[in-house]
Amino acid sequence: MEYAVGIDVGSTQTKAVALDTARAIVARVLIDSGANVVRAGQRAMDEIQKTGISRGDIKFVVGTGYGRYKIEAGDTQVTEISCHARGAHMLYPGTRTVIDMGGQDTKAIKISAEGDVIDFCMNDKCAAGTGRFLAGAADVLGLTLDEIGEISLRGTKPVRLTSVCTVFVESDILSHLAQNKQVEDILAGVHEAIATRTIGLVRRVGTDPEITFTGGVALNIGMVRALEAKLHVTLNASPEAQYCGALGAALYAMDHVMAEKRPSVEVGAELTGWVDE
Repeated sequence: MEYAVGIDVGSTQTKAVALDTARAIVARVLIDSGANVVRAGQRAMDEIQKTGISRGDIKFVVGTGYGRYKIEAGDTQVTEISCHARGAHMLYPGTRTVIDMGGQDTKAIKISAEGDVIDFCMNDKCAAGTGRFLAGAADVLGLTLDEIGEISLRGTKPVRLTSVCTVFVESDILSHLAQNKQVEDILAGVHEAIATRTIGLVRRVGTDPEITFTGGVALNIGMVRALEAKLHVTLNASPEAQYCGALGAALYAMDHVMAEKRPSVEVGAELTGWVDE
């Protein structure tokens, strides 16, 4: 058997996906990135091999994400923008807009019918309105990230936050608690504030349906519902959303594997998208 692997080293978590030559997912890995991104990439490869895939059968590896240049096993790198677009298109072929919300940034990506990137916009200045902001809110309230989405749905009077700055989230929430605001209303306000900020990014690239939500925050049902309320559409939010970048990277890797099987095609010619030299 021959396999291709995509490794997405994010700021908080590292994901890896292995595909067979039929482009079916045969293994997936999710680990904490930690402080050492080199180690994170290697651990992801080790975990893939623990599923029964030998290193010799892995014919090509594409790295993406925050730590893509630090993946020692990586044969090349592709930006996470192209990888999330490709992964979203595989999961939902009708996708035309991708919202990727991760630990430290949010991206709005416009893609073609073939899954190629047409335009994108991201909040690359700070972590405001991202997964890190949600984590900060959860910490202040003594809750886990897995809890806050469901709790936010019970809010009936969302509070108004002064900002979505990760630095000031603690003082903002403590202020609302001091005013005897309900936790569910505070969390409803947190999710609504992030949704409002995200919609600003999406409108800059266009809100062409279908819209697919990717990244770890897509598993937060409160964030899904808050975005849907602002966009007035139903979002595609797959259980595989967290692996979307790694899936896209694996698809690019498999392009290379299949190109090598066709001598008439220049190796790497199918690695379309924004490939980093």
